[in-house]
Amino acid sequence: MNMPFETAKLHDCRNAFTETLEQLAAKDGNIVAVCNDSVGSSKLGGFGEKFPERLINVGIAEQNMVGVGAGLANGGKIPFVCAAAPFLTGRALEQIKADVAYSETNVKLVGISSGMAYGELGPTHHSIEDFAWIRALPNVPVIAPADRIETAAVIRWAAEHQGGCFLRLSRVGVPDLLPEGHQFKLGQADMLRDGEALTIIANGVLTHRAVLAAALLEERGIAARVLNMASVRPIDEDAIIAAARETGAILTCEEHTIFGGLGSAVAEVVVDAAPVPMKRLGVPGVFAHTGSANTLLDDFGMAPEAIAESAEALIARKG
Repeated sequence: MNMPFETAKLHDCRNAFTETLEQLAAKDGNIVAVCNDSVGSSKLGGFGEKFPERLINVGIAEQNMVGVGAGLANGGKIPFVCAAAPFLTGRALEQIKADVAYSETNVKLVGISSGMAYGELGPTHHSIEDFAWIRALPNVPVIAPADRIETAAVIRWAAEHQGGCFLRLSRVGVPDLLPEGHQFKLGQADMLRDGEALTIIANGVLTHRAVLAAALLEERGIAARVLNMASVRPIDEDAIIAAARETGAILTCEEHTIFGGLGSAVAEVVVDAAPVPMKRLGVPGVFAHTGSANTLLDDFGMAPEAIAESAEALIARKG
């Protein structure tokens, strides 16, 4: 995992989502897409051209959109309900709770442009609470793939999964991390680097930054383990406990508030099973300001160098 990411090709995971969805829909007539006047931002134009009768655009009506998805699922369809993550989760949370989670319907919720991908549009368009909101609900796995390869694997998994799920996809370009042909397994982390000094856990657009930070630490003689934790709920408790016991410290990085998200989910396991020093990097309980997504991540201490510095400070706490 020593790829020079600074020069690697960056991929928009939305493209992997729609390309995979179109491939699956060509084989399964029950797959449909539902969106909220977001054909462009959800990259569903090609899907609509190929399967015009299977693209349902409800307009700017997110609550109705989730209800329509649940109705389609009850009718035997496999709906992928797509919208900008802040509006899918914020505006339609009650419908997600009642119509998807409580009713256990087969609805695939796809939060597009998640985290701070809409950076310049400000807090109304940031989605830095969605992990916390959705992972509190039963029956809805929460997943944030790290690259285009994992995104495609997650979409294939979701189409086969019997039940609801929430897939968190960014529009921010990321390099390839996982090998071609990667098979996503719900609740299982991927070790991208091994090490004994500490463990860095990340997902989504933060994963490649965590790998870069580990490379910087390696140059300083520090071997850091890196776990890609795409599955936030259920979470890989075994990998977290092993990381705590074998490396003695855990640093989490997420494009989310530090309350209720990936870091909190990891901390819940650590405090119950293997207490060790931890630090959660993310948005520290404030509304994020405006700026590009990458600039905001840097501003909140998640540039690779800053992650490496936080890791060194955490290692010093091990005693």
